[in-house]
Amino acid sequence: MKSKRRPPPAPAAKGSADHRINRRIRIPRVQLIDHEGVNHGEIDTDAALRMAEEAGLDLVEVSPTARPPVCKIMNYGQYKYTLKKKQKGSKAHQAKVKGVRLHPNTAEHDLQVALKKSKSFIEKGDKVLIQVWFKGREMAHVERGEELLKRFIEDLKDYSKVESPIRREGKRMHLLLTPLTPEERNARKKQAEAAKEKAAAEAIAKAKAAREQAAKVQPQPEKAGSN
Repeated sequence: MKSKRRPPPAPAAKGSADHRINRRIRIPRVQLIDHEGVNHGEIDTDAALRMAEEAGLDLVEVSPTARPPVCKIMNYGQYKYTLKKKQKGSKAHQAKVKGVRLHPNTAEHDLQVALKKSKSFIEKGDKVLIQVWFKGREMAHVERGEELLKRFIEDLKDYSKVESPIRREGKRMHLLLTPLTPEERNARKKQAEAAKEKAAAEAIAKAKAAREQAAKVQPQPEKAGSN
């Protein structure tokens, strides 16, 4: 007497993210877990489909290699969205080195564009290599290149730190900035807030002292009848 064998699982349908759902599940019996997490054990697939339809949800084959396959009753659209979000979050950003090229006489508008672009790169987790190139007589004013690079350090200090300091190599001067970690950004933010509070307190104290000094030197009104 020949033993009955279960038919092999049908190939996953296109667009189903490798999950068979609802009427695409053609195996006669499945192990069912409902939308509340209750394990109903092995039941007829038709019965599982009816339960899913009554709940207004989908029957999803989550473990096709099990015997019988494990199916869950769930909102499949929401499940796919959550799964995609997790997969996207698990892929760590691979930091790249982005380049920004300047000249000693770069105009302020172009400098602002370069700063904005560098900030965008850094916020995406990339490093930024800022280069100032000199040509001809510009080599006599290399201090201008250093001023530009120091401007990047200062203007981007809330987002980045120096990985490779300012260096000059031939006709170029360069600087490498790397993004701050979340912990470093929070620490710098707190330091900036503390500095602002200190400056405000000092300004108030200075103004108060000035008022008190002015009150001391203010001439007293002469008494009546005095010569």
